[in-house]
Amino acid sequence: QVQLVESGGGLVQPGGSLRLSCAASGFTLDNYAIAWFRQAPGKEREGVSCISSSGGSTNYADSVKGRFTISRDNAKNTVYLQMNSLKPEDTAVYYCNTVPASATRWGQGTQVTVSS
Repeated sequence: QVQLVESGGGLVQPGGSLRLSCAASGFTLDNYAIAWFRQAPGKEREGVSCISSSGGSTNYADSVKGRFTISRDNAKNTVYLQMNSLKPEDTAVYYCNTVPASATRWGQGTQVTVSS
């Protein structure tokens, strides 16, 4: 079964940090560029960050640049998103997917709530 499983979300105060994980099963992540997306209540899903298959190239949305860091460990078949200096506007369900996104690979996501 091919799937991506996101984890690591939770409730954190403004200024706090979380590290999200995106683990793959049923296929090998190191053949793909991977992106993190997020969807806040009432808003469309948006791209947050992406990383090349080798990990040598990364990109970030302007809203998270300088605060979030994407990385990958191909040996563990996992991609990470380190989120620092979190803001209330970062509250959303976070998803990962291959690049380009595959409709069949959307997982359940992991909820991130930034609130005092």
